[in-house]
Amino acid sequence: MVDISNDSKSQKLESKLSEIELKEKEKRVQAQADDLGITYINLEKFPISQNALKTIEVEQANALQTICFLYTGEEMRLGSINPSNPQVNNLAKELAEKYHVRIKVYLISEASFNTAVAIYKKIPKIIQIEGVAISAEDIEKFDKQLTTFSELDEVIKKTGLTETINIIIAASLKFKASDIHIEAEENAVKVRLRMDGMLHEVANLKKESWPKISSRIKLLSGLKLNIGNKPQDGRFTIHLSEDKVDVRVSSIPSAFGESIVMRLLKSSSIGVEFEKLGFKGKSFNDLQEEMKKPNGMIITTGPTGSGKTTTLYAILNKLNTEDTKIITLEDPIEYKLAGIVQSQIDNADASDQEPTVAGETKKKSIYTFARGLRAILRQDPDVVMVGEIRDLETAETAINAALTGHLMLSTIHTNSAAGTIPRLLAMGVQPFLLAPSLNAVIGQRLARKLCPDCKVEDTKIDNTTMTTILNSLNEISPESGNKPELTNLKFYTAKGCDKCQELGYKGRIGIYEVMLMSPDIEKIILSGQSSEYEIEKVAVAAGMITMLQDGLLKAIEGITSIDEVFDKVKA
Repeated sequence: MVDISNDSKSQKLESKLSEIELKEKEKRVQAQADDLGITYINLEKFPISQNALKTIEVEQANALQTICFLYTGEEMRLGSINPSNPQVNNLAKELAEKYHVRIKVYLISEASFNTAVAIYKKIPKIIQIEGVAISAEDIEKFDKQLTTFSELDEVIKKTGLTETINIIIAASLKFKASDIHIEAEENAVKVRLRMDGMLHEVANLKKESWPKISSRIKLLSGLKLNIGNKPQDGRFTIHLSEDKVDVRVSSIPSAFGESIVMRLLKSSSIGVEFEKLGFKGKSFNDLQEEMKKPNGMIITTGPTGSGKTTTLYAILNKLNTEDTKIITLEDPIEYKLAGIVQSQIDNADASDQEPTVAGETKKKSIYTFARGLRAILRQDPDVVMVGEIRDLETAETAINAALTGHLMLSTIHTNSAAGTIPRLLAMGVQPFLLAPSLNAVIGQRLARKLCPDCKVEDTKIDNTTMTTILNSLNEISPESGNKPELTNLKFYTAKGCDKCQELGYKGRIGIYEVMLMSPDIEKIILSGQSSEYEIEKVAVAAGMITMLQDGLLKAIEGITSIDEVFDKVKA
């Protein structure tokens, strides 16, 4: 018998000895640098920039045992096994003249040099890429080839790795996906698309393809090729014939490699008109009136992915006129809006640092929502949008701005419109400031729309569900102007067809509740007993349609299904 445990111990011992030997070699190189009066650096875990490596051809790097490991545009840093070599000095002068930068040469070990040279192999030969060019002809070709997810899987399997990312992106545009998820697993690479808020698996790639796929995406989005054990964020642009799509890329380490998510931000998709968001009746009219006010706060609330940003952008576009100064503070800026000043925060901790070299440190700037908002108010804006109220400092600054002649738009994470008030008070906001500053709160969710090509009447609603539906609709106040006729109600579902990828749904619509500030709600706030239940009860009595009721009204119209409404808004 083979003693596996002894073999394992032997391997661990060899590995340990190897680590000790490498550390000793690094110490010797560092001591050599001290003797020579040259700065030393260990590149084993240094995030080497691909732009830096590209400044020296791999053949020249190998010949001189010298690489460029950092290039900022103003300075360049070279690492060399033999920095006293006259040819290395000549190379440094040539690079300084060519790139108009300051250059510093460091002593590195052979292990550091090999680490850097290995990255060259991950960079494709054509490296001057600013975006992925997908022509209208490509889209038309995929329209003909790809009608189902299974066909996408087959096309990818027959395609070379260099085109795989292009095909996945083109298919995502065809299927109107919002996100692409590419995940390294134990035995394969899974590709999933998020459509109308739901993830769908569309392809499985061979595990061996992962290094090239991840390198391709990292190259396009400006991520470090040699970093796989830390989160990274980047972006690139897809150029279409009549539009462009900004792709926001996030990479995090996982058990079997990395998980990469690409969010597709299509410029034309943000042009949703306020009138087409899905607000109806009294909710629509009330919000229109609140938007006309010169000051106060309008807050949208809901979970991540509920369409809050789209709602705020639609309101901003409605308010965007030549005589109105609008400034936004976002994290991050997802869509560019013409005529509006957009500012992106940098929420890094004070302890965060830029890549360091030889003990040099450089702290990142901190540009938080609170600091940014104070700076924005010095710009004399009429309308201000803050991406999210996360803390007391931001909340107090926003409220003071709303009380001093600014219309403030923002978001907060609560389950309902009524829940916003207890949430702000729990942050520490003073009741006597909150009551006069708040104009309206919009609670919202996104529900999938039934596919019009395969929509049929739903005849399988059970008695318990129907009782819940009738009770909710019966509670709609006559003040809302939306009380429906409760006899002969019809609801719809969908079977699935080729037009909707057999899903039964196509597109999404908002489900809303709009709560206005009123004297009765103001009394509750000032009393200090701000119960979410009591606030909602008062708002409903004044005519507010709840999200559940709004969803049911849209289901009666055949826009969505009962299952979708109850899935998005619990009764």
